Amino acid sequence: MNYYAATARLGMHQDKDESCLAPAVSLSVGDNCTFRFGNTDTRSKPYTDLLLTSGDLFVFGGPSRLAYHGVTKIHEHTAPEECGLDHGRISITMRMTGLEG
Repeated sequence: MNYYAATARLGMHQDKDESCLAPAVSLSVGDNCTFRFGNTDTRSKPYTDLLLTSGDLFVFGGPSRLAYHGVTKIHEHTAPEECGLDHGRISITMRMTGLEG
């Protein structure tokens, strides 16, 4: 789980520390963000910028499981009242680690 304040950013990276490459699922709660979804080879173009809003799920699976991705902007004061956050964004990422036990 990651919390992003209004000025937070997350550089382009791959989620490749797990020994299991089963799909990963990310749930957004709170302020909207601009989510940059790239390719599997490089941190640079081509990539697509997407607006993720509170309640959105993003699934990384199949060939896109190791795509570079990041957060370029948090859009302040966009969280719906009922989400429980008055500012910022929480990203909850669920994935299988491949570890036993």
